Amino acid sequence: MPGKLKVKIVAGRHLPVMDRASDLTDAFVEVKFGNTTFKTDVYLKSLNPQWNSEWFKFEVDDEDLQDEPLQITVLDHDTYSANDAIGKVYIDIDPLLYSEAATVISGWFPIYDTIHGIRGEINVVVKVDLFNDLNRFRQSSCGVKFFCTTSIPKCYRAVIIHGFVEELVVNEDPEYQWIDRIRTPRASNEARQRLISLMSGELQRKIGLKVLEMRGNAVVGYLQCFDLEGESGLVVRAIGTACTLDKLSSPAAFLPACNSPSKEMKESPLVHPPSHGCRSTHNSPIHTATGSRLTQNFSVSVPTLIYTGMGSGSAGKEGGPFKALLRQQTQSALEQREFPFFTLTAFPPGFLVHVGGVVSARSVKLLDRIHNPDEPETRDAWWAEIRQEIKSHAKALGCHAVVGYSESTSICEEVCILSASGTAAVLNPRFLQDGTVEGCLEQRLEENLPVGCGFCHIPYDELNMPFPAHLTYCYNCRKQKVPDVLFTTIDLPTDATVIGKGCLIQARLCRLKKKAQAEANATAISNLLPFMEYEVHTQLMNKLKLKGMNALFGLRIQITVGENMLMGLASATGVYLAALPTPGGIQIAGKTPNDGSYEQHISHMQKKINDTIAKNKELYEINPPEISEEIIGSPIPEPRQRSRLLRSQSESSDEVTELDLSHGKKDAFVLEIDDTDAMEDVHSLLTDVPPPSGFYSCNTEIMPGINNWTSEIQMFTSVRVIRLSSLNLTNQALNKNFNDLCENLLKSLYFKLRSMIPCCLCHVNFTVSLPEDELIQVTVTAVAITFDKNQALQTTKTHVEKSLQRASTDNEELLQFPLELCSDSLPSHPFPPAKAVTVEKASPMGEGNFRNRSAPPCANSTVGVVKMTPLSFIPGAKITKYLGIINMFFIRETTSLREEGGVSGFLHAFIAEVFAMVRAHVAALGGNAVVSYIMKQCVFMENPNKNQAQCLINVSGDAVVFVRESELEVVSTQQPTANCQPSCTGGEVTT
Repeated sequence: MPGKLKVKIVAGRHLPVMDRASDLTDAFVEVKFGNTTFKTDVYLKSLNPQWNSEWFKFEVDDEDLQDEPLQITVLDHDTYSANDAIGKVYIDIDPLLYSEAATVISGWFPIYDTIHGIRGEINVVVKVDLFNDLNRFRQSSCGVKFFCTTSIPKCYRAVIIHGFVEELVVNEDPEYQWIDRIRTPRASNEARQRLISLMSGELQRKIGLKVLEMRGNAVVGYLQCFDLEGESGLVVRAIGTACTLDKLSSPAAFLPACNSPSKEMKESPLVHPPSHGCRSTHNSPIHTATGSRLTQNFSVSVPTLIYTGMGSGSAGKEGGPFKALLRQQTQSALEQREFPFFTLTAFPPGFLVHVGGVVSARSVKLLDRIHNPDEPETRDAWWAEIRQEIKSHAKALGCHAVVGYSESTSICEEVCILSASGTAAVLNPRFLQDGTVEGCLEQRLEENLPVGCGFCHIPYDELNMPFPAHLTYCYNCRKQKVPDVLFTTIDLPTDATVIGKGCLIQARLCRLKKKAQAEANATAISNLLPFMEYEVHTQLMNKLKLKGMNALFGLRIQITVGENMLMGLASATGVYLAALPTPGGIQIAGKTPNDGSYEQHISHMQKKINDTIAKNKELYEINPPEISEEIIGSPIPEPRQRSRLLRSQSESSDEVTELDLSHGKKDAFVLEIDDTDAMEDVHSLLTDVPPPSGFYSCNTEIMPGINNWTSEIQMFTSVRVIRLSSLNLTNQALNKNFNDLCENLLKSLYFKLRSMIPCCLCHVNFTVSLPEDELIQVTVTAVAITFDKNQALQTTKTHVEKSLQRASTDNEELLQFPLELCSDSLPSHPFPPAKAVTVEKASPMGEGNFRNRSAPPCANSTVGVVKMTPLSFIPGAKITKYLGIINMFFIRETTSLREEGGVSGFLHAFIAEVFAMVRAHVAALGGNAVVSYIMKQCVFMENPNKNQAQCLINVSGDAVVFVRESELEVVSTQQPTANCQPSCTGGEVTT
């Protein structure tokens, strides 16, 4: 057999009382893998049993090791009745199958029950003996590493970036099987959890096989999602970027690559040492199936998000030969490969030659029209259509690749909205070729690519633009044309020149729809989608101008469908790029009869907008230098008439011309107020409250303009649920409720993190869902990072010092909690009348549960709480080892919702338990942190009349071992530390 799995059950602790007569428990354990089950002896009358079992050995195929989870069930023995279940533990064996991974999983795992939550802990030791299998027809993909991070992992270098990999698997949902009518809720939930674990392992194995076919060894930017399609089935799908990675072994080698972006923004964590050779990429065909189209599609390529070009006729004489060479090299590289998609959002310097803009596509499908729901062909065909549309939009922008690519779905009954988006791009040809590039060509590429502005240049021909746009010469190099605004889904390139700081910009939109069935419902949704897309981008453009900025990065647009409404939420980080022109103001225009009071009202709003723009420029330190006309290079042309207006409703071309000629500056955006919706748009502009003094926020990993990060980080998760009143529900009322919900959620986060001032909320990830009729749920995950007080110009020196002293003092208390509590977090609030739920992280388990690990700590290291962060790095620390991917799915159900504190208490406890289980699995692998953490799904369902609720949560991340920068020199000089390092199960916590 190619593999042998060995499991030992050591002990249990803090078990619940199962025998009411003795207030004790007669516990034993069942260990199951595949179809083989072993049992321990019954340990009588104890809440802390000591089994110390023999080694249970399973001889299995390596394919089963990847597909099957190890299932450990703790039960209470009853002589005259059926044994009572205490809880289960699912352990993923895949992290033990890497050549560089841990050799043993050992630690205390929380015993989880889908009805009662965590019910004690169990100490388990797991080992795998894997034999080499050289059969080229094997069905396993052991050895392929998976990473959730959307950049090249720290302490690795990319030899080749092969391209896009995708896969999906389908199965029948146990929740909708006929047997579900007669089995208990616990059995139904456990069947669902086990099935999803099996499907997740199978999916990961199949993607690994595709990577091996490409001759790769890793998947970066791995994103796995679950689609609960009801009676149509359960779909698990994943996408990623196949790569060939090399480990940077010596500490000296990974210092540049693993450095967290702290003091030098120009130094990218993706920069590889020259001694390791040139990085190149190779893209493989996209694996998709074909099928029939069921309903109509909607797609869009956003013209305002426009990208840089291959050089137009206006280029200087120096750029002509270089551009021709670049085009020739790119074409020759693309002739041998298909159109590439990349899930990465951060790249090595020079990888992106030009960035075109956002390309997106959406499609509305009917699940009940699937001819064979148990087969994946139909769904493969759907996604193939979406990717083909994305490809055509990118080509229209003069680009040959899509970066920052992501896919998502929104399902309501039988209607499913498929969404995909990315950023059209032109890539450096030396990253598209296997092997190394000749030195002379590489030097010419490096010398000719403009630093800090090249990615902004348009990639299409100025004379044959795919849409009307306002172009100017680059304000940096003065040689190529750039658009007036740039939208992208990627992180800000490390070599980009930014003026001032960035900020979080959001567009929120709600639209009512009539309740309908089948095709009528799908048609109504399809008709609404283009207008929602347009209005969301109009809001983004307006708010970007209001901030005095000219570019968006990390753009994520989510369209959610409910029974009687559609909701749109767009989040991005606004910045001021020095290469793009200064944004014009916002001019308000009205088309009503002469009315003195009305004109006065318009004038008042115009003054408020102008004041807001001035305040934002001061707040975010946007002070672009004055441009002289005598600068060497092509002069900047006079501002031309803008060909597009920001309006709430479309008008004819004659009306546009008349309006633009009679109002305001020629370079100002015009907001035409001609109905209540337009007034609402202006009002929403003026009601967005900026963050309190000392706070900044962004949805990218790093806030542009802030460099001096400290080592204090604080991750948090918040969930809020509100129930709308069905009386007099209008679009205006919906928008107001949705705006208030998001704004109040942010305000509560600022209040709870006030002791960390000055700080920045990074990687702010909003997710909106409509789980039931008239129910809105918003989930937020982010991390607060403090920075040097000299960077906080908005707070006084005294206030900053007091805040930092208080935060430093409270950090000692922070280590006492297994969850990342804010140092001055308030206790759990009672359930508010509006059913607003803020999940503050408190642990249901004592500190001892995460203190006594089986493996001894290293010298000069203290065992602490496993750190969790959505970032791909830890400020002030070096990631020394990746231990594998954490991908976990949990279900929690209750029939006593009010007794558990209502929706607030139920969600609070469940998310705290999820954090505890994630930390336990990471510590058992020998890790001390989880990076790139994301809560991909949080589905909440409630039946208040029956006092019932259910919640499904899917989380993922990368388990790592990190060392503080201050201790790295000590670690490198002490020889014995290298032998002790794998046993550091706790590690040291960055505070």
